[in-house]
Amino acid sequence: MQDVFIYQGLRTPFGKVGGALSGQRPDDLAALVISTLVEQAPGLTPENAGEIVGEVIFGNANGAGEENRNVARMAWLLAQLPVTVPGSTINRLCGSSMDAAISGARQIALGETDVVLAGGVESMSRAPWVLPKTERPFPMANLELANTTLGWRLINERMPSQWIVSLGEATEQLRERHGIERERQDAFAARSHELAARAWSQGHLSDLTVAVPGVDLDTDETIRAGVTEEKLAGLRTVFRRENGTVTAGNASPMNDGASAVWLGSAAGGEQLGLTPQVRIAGWAAAANEPQYFGYAPVEASNKALSRAGISWAEVGAVELNEAFAAQSLACLDAWEVDPEIVNAWGGAIAIGHPLGASGTRVLATLAKRMQLSGERWGVATLCIGVGQGLAVVLENASS
Repeated sequence: MQDVFIYQGLRTPFGKVGGALSGQRPDDLAALVISTLVEQAPGLTPENAGEIVGEVIFGNANGAGEENRNVARMAWLLAQLPVTVPGSTINRLCGSSMDAAISGARQIALGETDVVLAGGVESMSRAPWVLPKTERPFPMANLELANTTLGWRLINERMPSQWIVSLGEATEQLRERHGIERERQDAFAARSHELAARAWSQGHLSDLTVAVPGVDLDTDETIRAGVTEEKLAGLRTVFRRENGTVTAGNASPMNDGASAVWLGSAAGGEQLGLTPQVRIAGWAAAANEPQYFGYAPVEASNKALSRAGISWAEVGAVELNEAFAAQSLACLDAWEVDPEIVNAWGGAIAIGHPLGASGTRVLATLAKRMQLSGERWGVATLCIGVGQGLAVVLENASS
């Protein structure tokens, strides 16, 4: 088994739904991060990339629109790179690009290849409406379009009703189960915006992003510097239920964007001409009841740490994708970690959550944080719709 390293990560700034990136096709966003990462690897050229890169694997949660024809393969070709590099696209909803990285890591660990480009992309702005085919020709009844942007649609009638509640309602049920108050959620959300704005001003996030040509977007579009807990407390709840707490302010927004990371063995790093940032020390998936999807990172992270042979007491940095403040807080309470080590450069509530791109976004951010801080061990994790979680444990390559 070969050791697997993350060598470099990159993403676009994340745009808000209907915002600055809404005019950009998802396959073009993916092609941009691919071509830029190739340019930033001293050992690669468009000519020799076919001999060095074993595979490109991308995650995508939608797959119903312009990214439908295996976006990993399409984006690589749009980047005008050698046709001999195969590509595959993975759908594990919000965990898609982290799953892509795990799949690439397996290939490298098994010695099937030395270099994999793993990433993900999502345009929630451009996710299409779809019209299901009818069971009979020439139906006389009206037909209804389904919005593919987010959540359940075209639901199988045999699916139990308690599983198919909206993401917000599921979060309300989770916070009721774990006693997460509205005040804690709003404070957590305000912190996300504050830290993200600070990270951009200090240059931490600009080092991880590439500007989209022709688009006036220098930072993540949904960050709101100066947002306070008091301002968030004035927002109305999104879902009509008694004693509701989930608002647009303490939940992640809908976004567009792409991200990717170079994965490789020690030999692969030499071919890329890059120095390893972190070693991938372990990973795991976990699953629970679909309506409690937000809590699944708890067991996924615990399993990944066990496989890496370490405990939470040794972890110095955590990147937890903030789907909702309530589910993030429930996870932190379960782990009993110091909140100060979690999402130190802000999280998805501020930065955004373009579903398929978030997994490699948190991996790249964690790797960069660990490089700067010197922390030996870190955990990147996220929750996934329909009741799943993924986690990856990283070890600082300088340790």
